[in-house]
Amino acid sequence: MFKTLKDLLDTLTANLAAATSAQPAQTAEHTLQLATAVLLVEVMRADPSLDEAERDTVLMALRGKFALTDDELQHLLELAHETARTAYDYQRFTGLLNERFTQPQKIRVVEAMWQVAYADDHIHAHEHHVISKVAGLLHVTHGEYIGAKLRAQEAAQTQG
Repeated sequence: MFKTLKDLLDTLTANLAAATSAQPAQTAEHTLQLATAVLLVEVMRADPSLDEAERDTVLMALRGKFALTDDELQHLLELAHETARTAYDYQRFTGLLNERFTQPQKIRVVEAMWQVAYADDHIHAHEHHVISKVAGLLHVTHGEYIGAKLRAQEAAQTQG
């Protein structure tokens, strides 16, 4: 099962830019999972010091959004790191989410990004920039963006 998922996700990485609505439902779902994971990982990568709390928050957000086993989540996170390292822009990821996600789903992605940023109790300027840029590409309004940020900040204060 794990090898099959790895093969599928490896194939998806190669074909992410060519994702279309004609994809089989399972392949389309895996592509959305990868696109979402990459955006969350980008927030983590924007902070010069990688923090375990941020990694755990990414896993928690993915677990809450997608029905994946722990092994599948770990592999998705590894694949997202690899994909993020070679990505040259966010458009191929946000474009896919714009096609497939509702506005509330896109707002939840932005909120999850803020949760990752707040996980280490410090917002780095690069994290802020990444989230702001992605929110714009996802057509999240300024009010929705601020609401997502405040909900994430409140959740971080409650956990801390």
